[in-house]
Amino acid sequence: QVQLVESGGGLVQPGGSLTLSCATSGFTFSSATMGWLRQAPGKGLEWVSQIGASTDYIYYTPSVKGRFTISRDNAKSTLYLQMNSLRPEDTAVYYCAKTDSGARGQGTQVTVSS
Repeated sequence: QVQLVESGGGLVQPGGSLTLSCATSGFTFSSATMGWLRQAPGKGLEWVSQIGASTDYIYYTPSVKGRFTISRDNAKSTLYLQMNSLRPEDTAVYYCAKTDSGARGQGTQVTVSS
């Protein structure tokens, strides 16, 4: 079955950086459009970024453009999100997800606070 396991979250000061990873199995990762969702406290799910199977398609929500970078390693079936210049408003649970089915992992907490 589809498995998505996120890692790399944590507590970071404003302006800091984190890199999230998502190890996947149970489907053909190299053919899948993937993305990162987040859910801030008291708010709904939001697509942060998406990447096409061959990286020809990349999307960022406006609030993270220029600060976050999505990437993938198809040989390792792993998705990444490099997050720089983090802000308190980036605090959320971040989920790795398949864009076609919406299947997602258990999430990893990112807290940006001084």
